[in-house]
Amino acid sequence: MSEAMITLTMASFGLTALCITVVAGLKGWQGWLEVKRLELSGRARHEPRGAAADLIEMADLRERVRKLESIAACIDP
Repeated sequence: MSEAMITLTMASFGLTALCITVVAGLKGWQGWLEVKRLELSGRARHEPRGAAADLIEMADLRERVRKLESIAACIDP
């Protein structure tokens, strides 16, 4: 009878450990999903920018296009 009790006790400890691990994993998963939700909602909002910021961004994009064109033409920039 003591061997059955030891087996039952070990099984209950194993089940408890599994439950604790699953709960911790689910909490971590929910936290990660919340972080991703916040990132996506922050990305959706655009702060108003001035004309200077738009000009800088356009210049940066033109420079990138120029570099990509030179790469496509096999010319070093």
